[in-house]
Parts: sequence; structure tokens; C-alpha cells
Amino acid sequence: MPQPKITGLSGNEIYCMQLKGYKARGILVGNSVQSMGFLGSLGSAFRGAMGGEIPAVTEMIHDGRQAAFDRMADEAVSEGVHGIVGVSSELRGLAGNSEFLFVGSGVVGNSATRMFSSAGDAQELYCHMDAGYQPIHFAFGNIAYSVGVIGGIAGTLKTMVRGEIREFSDIFNATRHHALERLVKQAKTAGANAVVGVRTNVMRMNGMHEMYMTGTAAYHPSLPGEFNTAPVTSDLTGEELWAMTSLGYAPVKLLISTSVYSLGAIGGVKAMFKGFVKGEISDLTTLIYDARENVFDRLNAEATAVGAEEVVGTKTYIVELGSGLIEVVAIGTAVRKLPGFSVQTAALPCQAIIRDKDTWLSGDGGFDLQSTRAGG
Repeated sequence: MPQPKITGLSGNEIYCMQLKGYKARGILVGNSVQSMGFLGSLGSAFRGAMGGEIPAVTEMIHDGRQAAFDRMADEAVSEGVHGIVGVSSELRGLAGNSEFLFVGSGVVGNSATRMFSSAGDAQELYCHMDAGYQPIHFAFGNIAYSVGVIGGIAGTLKTMVRGEIREFSDIFNATRHHALERLVKQAKTAGANAVVGVRTNVMRMNGMHEMYMTGTAAYHPSLPGEFNTAPVTSDLTGEELWAMTSLGYAPVKLLISTSVYSLGAIGGVKAMFKGFVKGEISDLTTLIYDARENVFDRLNAEATAVGAEEVVGTKTYIVELGSGLIEVVAIGTAVRKLPGFSVQTAALPCQAIIRDKDTWLSGDGGFDLQSTRAGG
């Protein structure tokens, strides 16, 4: 009697994979429990006092993720699969240590093709493949960083004055770009000329932050040779990337701009008193407006530098940091028209667009509802 196949792919994902010649086979798991140790913790504490990246923590987290991913990949080889779809990763505390977990769903197809892994779920992967981006490898980049005591002192003094605090802005801008550079470096090592479906997560941990970026390193035959040494990056969804490709556009670079602003001591007092009266608080209005304009100016300058025609899918986030401080972040994908760019099918099937619904509705009994399926 044949053994049943267990997969994390949904019905829509299975349908999309079969359109590309792949069938679901098995759930793949890899994990690694890591400890920084006494020396690593001590070194990180001193480095954190200076502000900026904390290399020991960055390295520990990277090594933990890499070890977990490698074990999942080894399991894929032993299971004889040809691709790992919808790779997801988690970092969780375990008895004072950190467990790194990777989960994905195996697929089988043409054994002559190189085994691939994909950060996007099978629906997004279908869109990538139909737009000409052949998946190669799950890619990630990370950086652990701290604002630091010195940056904190300088920043605290500057919070007395209304306007941008460049010390904070510079740290956040530098760390976000370092994470992206490491993502691109890993993709280049895998032989990719593009990283598509980039997703970004910022986590607070033990008085510091970690920025973690993931994406699918892929190869598109119509991209110019210049991108073999500096792969393009894009955070467009699979559907967006497919739509832009159908119009002849290719991504050039994922752009990130951030700025930290202070309302200032006097402005803070004025805003507090104005809060007792109905109407607009002009100090806050102009502050946030100025901060947005600043990040858009930086985004535009970076887009011009890479020769982009447009910046699409631009998103703006505002985070209140406390003590009258706000951080404004703008993220978008720079694109330009390139010859030879088109999609393989005239329209996406509905199965590639409809988002799957969770059927586990209760979080009682010690279980938390998962936002994604295993490997999808």
C-alpha cells in the first residue's frame, strides 16, 4: 500500500505547482539551537555601548539560521525532492538559548533541473516563474544593531531641538542597507541575478534590534549582464512583479529610506497644551510632513542614482519611538523598462491570486493560530 504524502501546500498552491510541472511531496524541517556563550555576550555588551552593528550577535544569528537551513536542505536531498517551496524561518527562545527553525514543502518535477528553494509560497512562486524568474535559492541577510549609549546621549540632547536627529537616522539607514547588501551577496554566490519577493522583519531582542531580510534568489535570462555582479532586488508581491513584467518593466533595486525626527522640548510642551483644545496641532502636522518629505527626497535621489524610471509599490511607515521621537520609513522598488521582458501566459489563473484562508479558528488549549501554513 503506497504511503500518503503530507504537504504544507494548500489546494491552490498544489494547482499552481502542477501548472509548472511540479507535484507536492513531504514537509521538510531543519533546526539548530545556538548559544552565544559568556564571551560573546560580554563583547556584545561593550559593542552595543558604542552604537551601530553588534557583529557577535549578527554572526551568531546568521550561523544559527544557516545551520538550520542546511539541515533542511540535507533532508530535501535525502527525500529526493527537486525543490523546497514556501521556506519559512523562525527564531524562538529555548531554555535561555535560541532555536532557529526552517520549514518548507518539497516538490518533485524534472530531475534534470538543479534543486531550488523559494522564500515565496507556491502561489507567489508561480507568478515569479511565469514572469521569467527561475528560482535558485532561498536567500537571507541580517544585522543586529544598537543605537548605543553614545548615540543615545547625543540623541537625547538633540531631542530638545525640533527636527531630524541625524545620529539616529544614520544608524537606522546604515543597518537597513547592510542587511540588504548581505542578502544580495548571498544571492550572487548562488549564481542569481535577481532577488525577488523580499520581505523585511525588525525584531527587538535584549535591548537591541535585529533586521532580517529574506527573498528568493532567481535568474532571469533577459536581465543585462551588469546584474550578474549586482543582482536586482524587489519587494513587489508575486502578482505585482508579474503585472510589471507584462508591461515590460524590470526591477532594479529595493530602495529604503528612514529618518528620525524630534518634536523638541518646546514643541512638545506646546503640543501638550494644544491637546486640551479641539483642533489641529500644527507642530505635529508640520513635523510629520517634513519627515515624510525628507525620506521621499532620499528615496528619489537613490532612484535617480540607479537609473530608475519609476519607484513602485512605495510604502510609508511611521513609528513612535517615545520621548517626542518618531521614525519615518519609506520602502519601494525602483523599476525601468528593459527589452525582452514579457510573461509566459496572458493572464494569471485565479488559483495564483486567491489567498488561502486559515481553517484553525481557535487559539485555546495552548495553541496559537499560525499565520502561514507549513511551507506555504
